[in-house]
Amino acid sequence: MIESPVTPQTNINQPAWFSLLRMLLGIILFWKGIVFIRDTELLKLLVQRTGLGVFSQNSEVITFIVAYLTLLCGLFILSGLFTRACCIIQIPIVLVAIFFVNMQRVDRSTFELVLSIIVLILLILFAIKGSGTISADEFFRTYYKAGTEEGNTERFFKKL
Repeated sequence: MIESPVTPQTNINQPAWFSLLRMLLGIILFWKGIVFIRDTELLKLLVQRTGLGVFSQNSEVITFIVAYLTLLCGLFILSGLFTRACCIIQIPIVLVAIFFVNMQRVDRSTFELVLSIIVLILLILFAIKGSGTISADEFFRTYYKAGTEEGNTERFFKKL
């Protein structure tokens, strides 16, 4: 019998708390997306306050893109689907939020700055490490292998 080569997976060796941390990050981003959608005028004002001409001129379009990307990426990170791609998409948004928005308002609210820095660190971590064991990516990877390799079907149904 010929054994198929096993592709290295970073998800297998990660602890369950890592997935819970990813879910917390997803909840935070999803919550911020809802806040942005509920109050688009505030987000539009924040985009205009960055002082960058490109952002100020196109504030309505950027507001729409940022609000819905934050909501969608938060949902995907929460479920563990396309985690790396969503983290890479969110990193520039959070960087702009830290350096151009939160740094200007640090005297009023340090909470937003600290939260943004923590979110940035977590986004970088999950962009490198992936989604973890409790995720939709892992489920679909295991489901796919269950039909192609001997013995994986039993392991798949034991997880359920």
